[in-house]
Amino acid sequence: MPLQSAALSRVKPSATLAADQKARELKAAGRDVIGLAAGEPDFDTPDNIKEAAIKAIRDGKTKYTNVDGIPELKEAICAKFERENGLKYKPSQVNVSPGGKPVIYNAMVATLNPGDEVIVPTPYWVSYWDIVLLAGGEPKAVMTSAEAGFKVRPEQLEAAITPKTRWVLLNSPSNPSGAAYTREELRGLADVLLKHPHVWILTDDMYEHLVFDDFEFSTIAEVEPGLYDRTLTMNGVSKAYAMTGWRIGYAAGPEELINLMRKVMSQSTSNPTSISQWAAVEALNGSQAFIKPNQKLFQERRDLVVSMLNQASGLHCPTPEGAFYVYPSCEALIGKTAPSGKVIGSDADFATELLETEGVAVVHGAAFGLSPFFRISYATSNTVLEDACGRIQRFCASVR
Repeated sequence: MPLQSAALSRVKPSATLAADQKARELKAAGRDVIGLAAGEPDFDTPDNIKEAAIKAIRDGKTKYTNVDGIPELKEAICAKFERENGLKYKPSQVNVSPGGKPVIYNAMVATLNPGDEVIVPTPYWVSYWDIVLLAGGEPKAVMTSAEAGFKVRPEQLEAAITPKTRWVLLNSPSNPSGAAYTREELRGLADVLLKHPHVWILTDDMYEHLVFDDFEFSTIAEVEPGLYDRTLTMNGVSKAYAMTGWRIGYAAGPEELINLMRKVMSQSTSNPTSISQWAAVEALNGSQAFIKPNQKLFQERRDLVVSMLNQASGLHCPTPEGAFYVYPSCEALIGKTAPSGKVIGSDADFATELLETEGVAVVHGAAFGLSPFFRISYATSNTVLEDACGRIQRFCASVR
């Protein structure tokens, strides 16, 4: 009898974490490697947030907390949603989990039965697909394209919905493409969803504060209040506040759903780290002054990377509206031969050959459900990005 469960056999390890781990291992072995696989800001956590965590330790706030978040953090989250999104929630409608991934996992495990379908527009964050599978559901891809800005159109959403559809997962700005839906585009999707009251919506707004070129962020329950009672609006402190390692994700939605998610947590992770929760209170309630300067830096990096990749032979890189990723096409290089003598048969081959030849770690597009592309995280310095993009240009020029 195999040790691995049937449920776990349906899923794959995270491709982004695997690519980042491979880069770390090569660096440790002495290779000159630039890792552009991990989605992690290079900025340090702001000092006021660190001080709040230190104070919490000194004040002895190191015990178990309420399963899904301390009251003070839930109040701060309610205030954030009202202040920034025009959404009113009570603390009883808020879930705090140890990261964004557990928010999604808890919601899926709490609500999916075998045969339930979850609509996942491609390209998707790698974990969406496998979390749905692990929870016993059936992920259903809706294919977007670079020409459509990597965004699902209303008619595509309409065609994908069936009586078995339980959830639609939306992510704006997107990991991996950086695509962000305008208010008008969300309005079009909302009009479809209003016609299908059995469908729930999970909107992953983790990159809300990383939008560029005067783009105005909107979230679907704000655009269409008629969807409020079946929308789980998810966010977190990892990206905007440079708190990836603190592991705090949060969401707000109907009380019945939040209660079910708490039930899952009570028998799995239990509460998020108490210290991280107090740090997150300060993140949401404290000064937000650093967000705009960081946003400006990310926009400069985006422009640098898009420009340099579009100068690389055989690559085409669209300009994203937000997040800190680009999702270039390597279609023109498929079927050609790398310097190693190997034929590049897929975007996975492209990523492997790029790492072996030039020491640049990226994540191949198949991991996100849409090929032939690859993802670069530009959450690092201009100096590193210039070096990495120069290497990518050199690699592409050497492909025959």
